[in-house]
Amino acid sequence: MKDSKCECGHINPHGTVFCEACGKDTGENGEDKQLLDMRYEGSARRSQTYSKTFIDKIWNFFSSVKVGVWLIIITLAASAVGTILPQQMYIPTNVLPADYYKDTYGWVGKLYYQLGFNNLYSSWWYLVLIASIGVSLVICSLDRVIPLYKALKRQRVTRHEGFLKRQRLFGQSASLTQEEVISLKQKLIAKRYHVREENGNLLAEKNRFSRWGPYVNHIGLIIFLFGAMLRFVPGMYVDKVLWVREGETKVIPETNGEYYLKNEKFTLDIYDKNKENQAFKQALDRVGSVVKNYQSDVVLYKKVGDALPGEKPKLEKVQEYPIQVNKPLKFDNFALYQVDYKLDELNKMSFKLTNKKSEKTFGDITLSLSEPEKKYDLGNGYSVELMSYFPDFEFDENGEPTTKTRIPNNPAFVFKMISPEKPEGEVSFVAIRQTIEPFGDNLYKMAFNGIETKNVSALTLKKDMTIWVIIFGGILFMIGVMQGAYWNHRRIWIQQVQGNTWISAHTNKNWYGLKREIHSIIEDTKLEDPQDQINNEKEE
Repeated sequence: MKDSKCECGHINPHGTVFCEACGKDTGENGEDKQLLDMRYEGSARRSQTYSKTFIDKIWNFFSSVKVGVWLIIITLAASAVGTILPQQMYIPTNVLPADYYKDTYGWVGKLYYQLGFNNLYSSWWYLVLIASIGVSLVICSLDRVIPLYKALKRQRVTRHEGFLKRQRLFGQSASLTQEEVISLKQKLIAKRYHVREENGNLLAEKNRFSRWGPYVNHIGLIIFLFGAMLRFVPGMYVDKVLWVREGETKVIPETNGEYYLKNEKFTLDIYDKNKENQAFKQALDRVGSVVKNYQSDVVLYKKVGDALPGEKPKLEKVQEYPIQVNKPLKFDNFALYQVDYKLDELNKMSFKLTNKKSEKTFGDITLSLSEPEKKYDLGNGYSVELMSYFPDFEFDENGEPTTKTRIPNNPAFVFKMISPEKPEGEVSFVAIRQTIEPFGDNLYKMAFNGIETKNVSALTLKKDMTIWVIIFGGILFMIGVMQGAYWNHRRIWIQQVQGNTWISAHTNKNWYGLKREIHSIIEDTKLEDPQDQINNEKEE
């Protein structure tokens, strides 16, 4: 497949429909059509020319507009499936996802979870679809914009007669004098046309930039998709929930252990209907209590130096801040938002080691329900060991104790009680309102002695380093839309042929506007309005 040389001297790539310079038909597709297809200026597109190698076939596949449309349709359908049930990030964090979908939505929810639709938008196959759309946009654009750019750059003023006659708008009139050509040129310039002259022939062109609108649009979409996929790169996007009890200090996730947060106090304010005006009072009487404000007074710490494994890190206070709804704590590209709360969560439970017959106590223990100790020495040969701890107790299918979550909603314990009478220890299973002695009657029991509760704040940690990429892609997309929608590429050829003046014109849209503009330009000249060569006019 060799390049072909036109009679005008220009060398055209193989596959060119008509000469990029003069417009003469190259014979690639014959001259059976009355009008020229000017979409890509007759340029040779790679997808229409090469199809031998594996790379050629991949290129040709993704350069197809139909393939791109189908990829978009499939992606939209997949995205719709992801909205049938809530994604895992939006379900309660204190339950197992498998149990939540099954218990809440039945067999449909179970199937939804088993198919992986609970994390659909981060699944590998969904990301492949997004990447395929991006590849399709890149190849589609390169396959068309590069030949189009070269063809428009190489076009000459004087065009072949066949090229002029096969334009949609074409007309012949008496020959113009040099003065009339100059006058016509001035009128075209007044209409903001860029006019080139060669041997008394004119090429007037304006708004060529509008031809690049779809490709600017594609670049914006590619950047937008790239920004969306960047969210799955570690460190680029964070959206996690952090539960912090009052008085508790926790490491902030995704900060590599650099930042810590302490919840000093949680405050919940309720509207007092006795202090509100009459209109609000009536509404409060109707709906009951309404939260006015809930906030967490926190202290942000930063780790100083390195700590040995198991050693508590040295922390330096950064700032104190009251986090409220829509008033986040911002630091180092992160933001902590107040999103939820839980009042009076179980924090500590106290038990007394008691003789079952005499009811005499031999000491008491207090267990932290977040990090309980393993052994408690009561003195005089008495001690208690914590063998197992189930924060959210339930029995599994085999009748064995297990925990649903790590949140102490229904705590249960397995204690070993050591006494002088029983130095080997006695085992007791203790839950709320339930005590089981699996190895027979014991001499001692763990008697409930009280609880301590704390409020818990739910904070959402957010970090988005991709938002500016997405915004830039969106802006570029809209620029491309406006560029292609509000302007149109217009060209007018005025050429002296065989003692007559030929006029041809082309635009990529709005033919009615072009015809009106030509009429206003030539109305005081010998030239007649060019005729629309399409029999049934359809204004675009």
